[in-house]
Amino acid sequence: MIPQTLAQDDRVDVTVRHARAEDVPLIFQNIGHWAGEGRMLVRPMQSIFENLRDFLVAEVATDEGPAFAGNGAMHVLWGDIAEVRGLAVAPGVRARGVGRKLVQACEAEARRVGIPLLFAWTYEVAFFERCGFRLIDKTRDLHPRVWSECLRCPFYVGCNENGVLKRLEGVAMPRNLPEPPPAQVPPGIR
Repeated sequence: MIPQTLAQDDRVDVTVRHARAEDVPLIFQNIGHWAGEGRMLVRPMQSIFENLRDFLVAEVATDEGPAFAGNGAMHVLWGDIAEVRGLAVAPGVRARGVGRKLVQACEAEARRVGIPLLFAWTYEVAFFERCGFRLIDKTRDLHPRVWSECLRCPFYVGCNENGVLKRLEGVAMPRNLPEPPPAQVPPGIR
């Protein structure tokens, strides 16, 4: 269940957990809502199922029990970088700390597996900056594995998303990490 709208003064208790198969329709609906508003890219339901282990779900406590409040995923790209993707807060619970809790959960998961860098493509730069990310120049500061993911995107030519990056304190860069295979920079980006 997605809460319709909470009163502006409602205090919410947010919990974040790993997604389950039964969450996929709500994740798909939530991402679809924001993609329809032009605020994020659509993610096919099949992709959500295929990457279910990456996804986290935020819930808020209601009188009827826990209610879906948002989703996000931490997807490992290489041994030193992971991407926060599919981050979307349900429309009725925005500005309640749900997005921040999801980002913190992605950071915790990256720390758990020893990934020191978190990256995201976003239209919401200010939100990510409040979470400690910095805006990067996508023409020169992107990790090669990010480009390899871009090659699969139908919008890679003329991409207007912004890249943000965060170095997680206390997480060492992996030693003896093989170089990622070179990725061809998509035409129209440079």
